[in-house]
Amino acid sequence: MASFLHQLGRWCANHPWRTIVAWVLIIAAAGGAAATLMKPLSNEFSIPGSRFEQVLGDLEEALPAAAGASGTVVFTSEGGFTDQEQAAVVELITQWQAIDGVTAATDPFETQAQLDGSADQIAEGREGLQQGRTDLEAGWEELRTGQQEIDNGWEQYEGGVAALEENRDALPPEMVADAEAQLAEAKTQLEAGQVELDAGREELEQGAAELTAGEQELALGERLAALSSGMQFVSDDGTVALSQLQFEFGGASLDPAVTAELQELGGQLEGTGVDIEYSQAIVQDISSVVGATEAIGIAVAAVVLLVMLGGLLAAGLPLLMAMVGVGVGVGGAMALTQFVDMNSATPALALMLGLAVGIDYSLFLINRHRTQLLQGMELKASIALATGTSGNAVVFAGLTVFIALAALVVTGIPFLGVMGLVAAGTVLVAVLLAITLTPALLSLMGTRILGRRRGAGKRTQVAPSDDRGWAAWVQKRPWLAVLGVLVVVGALAFPALDIRLGLPDGSSEPEDSTAYAAYDLTREHFGAGSNGPIIAVATMDEPVEDTEQALMTAQVDLGEDLSHVPGAENVVPIGISDDRSTLVFQIVPEGGPADEVTVDLVHNLDSSAGQIGEANGAELGFTGQTVANIDISEQLGDALPLYLLVVVGLSLVLLLLVFRSLLVPLLATGGFLLSVAAAFGAVVAVYQWGFGSAFFGVHEPGPILSFLPILLIGVLFGLAMDYQVFLVSAMREAHVHGESAARAVVSGFNHSARVVTAAAIIMISVFGGFVFAHLAMVRPIGLGLAIGVLIDAFLVRMTLTPAVLSLMGEKAWYLPRWLDRILPEMDVEGAKLERSLGVDTYDDGDPDVTPDADATESARPGADWPDADQETVSTR
Repeated sequence: MASFLHQLGRWCANHPWRTIVAWVLIIAAAGGAAATLMKPLSNEFSIPGSRFEQVLGDLEEALPAAAGASGTVVFTSEGGFTDQEQAAVVELITQWQAIDGVTAATDPFETQAQLDGSADQIAEGREGLQQGRTDLEAGWEELRTGQQEIDNGWEQYEGGVAALEENRDALPPEMVADAEAQLAEAKTQLEAGQVELDAGREELEQGAAELTAGEQELALGERLAALSSGMQFVSDDGTVALSQLQFEFGGASLDPAVTAELQELGGQLEGTGVDIEYSQAIVQDISSVVGATEAIGIAVAAVVLLVMLGGLLAAGLPLLMAMVGVGVGVGGAMALTQFVDMNSATPALALMLGLAVGIDYSLFLINRHRTQLLQGMELKASIALATGTSGNAVVFAGLTVFIALAALVVTGIPFLGVMGLVAAGTVLVAVLLAITLTPALLSLMGTRILGRRRGAGKRTQVAPSDDRGWAAWVQKRPWLAVLGVLVVVGALAFPALDIRLGLPDGSSEPEDSTAYAAYDLTREHFGAGSNGPIIAVATMDEPVEDTEQALMTAQVDLGEDLSHVPGAENVVPIGISDDRSTLVFQIVPEGGPADEVTVDLVHNLDSSAGQIGEANGAELGFTGQTVANIDISEQLGDALPLYLLVVVGLSLVLLLLVFRSLLVPLLATGGFLLSVAAAFGAVVAVYQWGFGSAFFGVHEPGPILSFLPILLIGVLFGLAMDYQVFLVSAMREAHVHGESAARAVVSGFNHSARVVTAAAIIMISVFGGFVFAHLAMVRPIGLGLAIGVLIDAFLVRMTLTPAVLSLMGEKAWYLPRWLDRILPEMDVEGAKLERSLGVDTYDDGDPDVTPDADATESARPGADWPDADQETVSTR
């Protein structure tokens, strides 16, 4: 690889304009593809095949109108809504309902009036039923009285018939005929009266049945009203109104054209006295991947480069490489949105990493080239050698980061895999730029890359003394250094024990944003749970009977059982499928979407679903954004151990190949885990506990971004291996060439520490700039990476590692002979290339170099040479 890179570097140096034109075409292609193919990004997360996705799919098939995404709009009026203001709001909602893609928009005033009127209607119904029962009792009393009169009449009739028969022979025929006529008329009247009484009885029985049905219906109504008791759409003081919007089913995110039209129409309320705020789902302000604060980190990096390289031209070259790299990487990523759903954090992560590694990788190569020029090496020969040696180390380091990020696909979580691949692609572009475009530009710049050292010629220098510097200090106090690092890292990592994972909701939006205002107003006036309702889908074993009472009974029975689950505030039926086999409910939690009580509610619903379903002849499932966020967070947490195992295993194998030692890879991997733990702890302390919230702009501490732990592990692993390679390989080479283990630690450290320090400061600055990023989701990522690099570079690699290696002595480099024979030679920093070119400073006897016995012994091929702004040449 080193020989190939040497030839590549020479070709690029000999053909700079061809190389530059090629990269200009690549940049143009990436920019053009992004401009023509780019689709809007999303702040939503989804995992195809997840439980909530399956339930949502069933709901979309059974009841499409209830399966689409939803959002809320909050209207406020300082003095309470006047009739004119209410009319303006209702008119706006009517216009919203006419938008293609909007399936429903609630009128808060009408809905609140219905809720307020339902109690009066129930009271009136109960009063009417009571009056009906009283009237029915009076009717039965009249019926009983009438029946008694009829019965008495029949008794009189029977008595008259008996008297007539007894005296028939004694009475004149005229009197008998007259008596018979009277009796017949009485019988007719009695029979007619009985018929009338029987009809009255039927009416009373029918009335009793209707009254019973009415009482049952009223009871169902009362139970149904009790389920939604406390729900409001207009606040008690009349100053805030809430409208819920339902959209057509169309995936995780809303159509930007629809939400843009919503907001455009909402502008007509300006000047009416009504203010309007939109929920996170509707606004999702992701139009900008980078904001002004991120530039602060780049400015700090520029200062570091200027101090180290001593000239504007030299300092600007790594920045240019980084800008080109992120332009190609992020541009390509945006073009891919045409074919792949991409979260808004994906290009932001690619930008963050592209800037950091783009600057560092070019810096390593430029630093080596400057030093060689000061030694007197010919320009293009120096460029080629720098590309073959430091460029070889850059390729290894970059591929390590690439593999760690690409390995995110093993989690089986698509959006995380896309995020890892896009970031890995940007890192790969940074590597390619470092080994091609950087040599080309160095060729054109000539000796101007030396800045104020230009034309200084060859100088001599005594190598840094092994009894001076940080490594020497650490070596004299190894146990103190180890203890100090462990104490600091332990203190930083402690909060990580309390880590709670989640996905962002409206509470994590910037405090001055409309999404946060909508969230906060909703929480204050309508309850925190209104910001994240849960959708329950009940698939009935048998379709509900086609009667209103049967439907209400099924809804109430299921709703009451759901409302009894701990953590549920309200349960409201919101739909039924055409075939009456699917009932849909909205469950409002007691807490907000990211609160622990809501997580507990989802778990309680899951554990109760079987029992509730069996009792009601149904199969229950739960979906909605709140359930989705909880499910995704738990799946990410479950994937973390596997990914950590993959990364740790990978680190052990790679470091075994590079350092040909059993203990050094274990030390490096253990140090990596310390860095990760400290990064986790810092993020938890700031974003979950609220430590330093005023400075970091954390107005609402909450759970940690659920994919952040996996992301930090992947990125920090790659970066940790960078510093391990550039620092410890120098120690190994010094030891291989005859130095004692203790001396090799110090001399190797002194050869590489300064450039690694500069590189780490640059990375920390770039990542730190994202702590105040435009996208709130990116902020904890920036802090975690900044703290992780800080701990890994300065405490783990530059303090703990020298201390432990000093304590271990020769044992640090032990490798069984059988293993040594089968392991391939990595030659990460191109030592073989140096020797093949006759520039191996261990044995080439270069007359231009002033030898020093100790320094010659401490030299190693392929190490980063002294910094260009030193006065003389290291003998190495």
